[in-house]
Amino acid sequence: MGIPISLAANFGELRSNHYHMGLDIRTTHRENLPVYAAADGYIFRIKIEPFGFGQAIYVRHTNGLVSLYAHLNAFYPALADWVKHKQYELQRWAIGVDLPAGLLTVKQGDLIAYSGNMGGSQGPHLHFEIRSFPDDTNLNPMLFGLPIADQTPPVFRSLGVYDRNRSFYEQSPAFIPVKGSAGKYTTTLPLLILKTANPGFGISGFDTQTGSNNPNGIFQGIVYDNDQPISGFQMNRISYDETRGINAHIDYPTHERGGPYYQLLFKLPGYNHSIYRETKPGGYLHLEDGGIHLIRIELKDAYGNPSNLEFRVRYEPGDNSHATYTGKMFYPGMLDGYETPDAAFYLGPNCLYDSLHLNYVETTAAGKDMVSPVYSFGNTQIPLADTMTVRIKLKNPISRKDRVLMMWIDREDYEVKKPQWNGEWATAAFRNFGSFALAVDTVPPVIRIPGVVENANLQRSSRIAVVVSDNFKKVKNFRATLDGNWLLFANDKAKAFIYHFDEHCSRGRHELEIYAEDEAGNASAVTLHFTR
Repeated sequence: MGIPISLAANFGELRSNHYHMGLDIRTTHRENLPVYAAADGYIFRIKIEPFGFGQAIYVRHTNGLVSLYAHLNAFYPALADWVKHKQYELQRWAIGVDLPAGLLTVKQGDLIAYSGNMGGSQGPHLHFEIRSFPDDTNLNPMLFGLPIADQTPPVFRSLGVYDRNRSFYEQSPAFIPVKGSAGKYTTTLPLLILKTANPGFGISGFDTQTGSNNPNGIFQGIVYDNDQPISGFQMNRISYDETRGINAHIDYPTHERGGPYYQLLFKLPGYNHSIYRETKPGGYLHLEDGGIHLIRIELKDAYGNPSNLEFRVRYEPGDNSHATYTGKMFYPGMLDGYETPDAAFYLGPNCLYDSLHLNYVETTAAGKDMVSPVYSFGNTQIPLADTMTVRIKLKNPISRKDRVLMMWIDREDYEVKKPQWNGEWATAAFRNFGSFALAVDTVPPVIRIPGVVENANLQRSSRIAVVVSDNFKKVKNFRATLDGNWLLFANDKAKAFIYHFDEHCSRGRHELEIYAEDEAGNASAVTLHFTR
């Protein structure tokens, strides 16, 4: 970018339901800084979306790798013209398309874009990735010799202790404070007495770079038993197909209850696309001998700066009673389900990270739009690795079954989907346990054009903004035409649909038509006449 690289986030950093898959490079709180090609190649792909990357460029390089630049405010002129033409051809603002090989070539250091804050960005920065091709696996950019000063080791915050003889989701882990600094740490208790012969450990901590206090992700963690490596993780390569596996790498229930991230140093049984390496079968610690074991956990950053946490443990058999759990037992790798006369839930073989009991509860729904009871299955402190199929029976006939939605509900949060029907059974897929119900939606979206009235004179205006709201907060389709021709409205962060006046709106009187449709299929339309 022509400025020193300072990181707001690194590769493998922990995020909600995903690893951070590249580097977030600070842009000194500014937008529209020039972004240059990292190496020779050609523009391979572009993506435009309201969340996620916002506006992104993919460059394929002569060495077979692909670099990605995201949250951009604008593309360089030749690419911007090509993209705009493609959007009008497809009649879509949000697009993801490949460019013909060699159409737009770049040399290292060529201007390709301007930085910004578009998409799922919460502040100005450049998101940068390096991927292998054609398998599209993200590689850690910190391993490519970027000029980033880093002489600071990772920091330990606390230690989590788990019983690997039990389901990860059906136990109460112990959290042990640690003390130390400058790469040398120990537990506050000199000896940990454990009631399990097969413990697993998790660590809470972070990493930094020289000159920055920003807490970033940890590159590598390994647990040693009497100086013998047992298991650990390394953030060197992860694909987007695997990124949801973060929920098996962290103590998900503790974090969902408001606790910190604990990164596990052992692999859960259902974590199929794993960042882990095991030197002993299953990565198990065996303390059955009853002796004192010296445990060392080593953390490293991508530049090799180490931190070590050392402590002693001993297994003492004793009262190791645990709470009992009700509900049907489910296991990773199995296709199974739970059926009742009015609801059913089906889990595929890739849904669970560990075995556990799942409870089912039926309650009366509140709200005038609800047309079924609420059916709860599992709870939101248990992560799903893959989508679960949910079926709900519509008990009482209604006049507008085509306007029925299936809802996932978690307190004030919810998600709606248009179900498929088989007789009176509605079916949809969700990626969370929780509560589910059917609701009818016959209310169309509301379209507003703030500050613009019918027959307005917009000669001094630079844009038109359209705000669309929906009672279920999900606008599925938006379309605008000017004098019968499709018109490009952007929708960054899904806040408003915005058209910037350009060559597609000549001087004179015009008719703008706006159409919006919600998830249930309810539609609204507004017509506005104005003069330019």
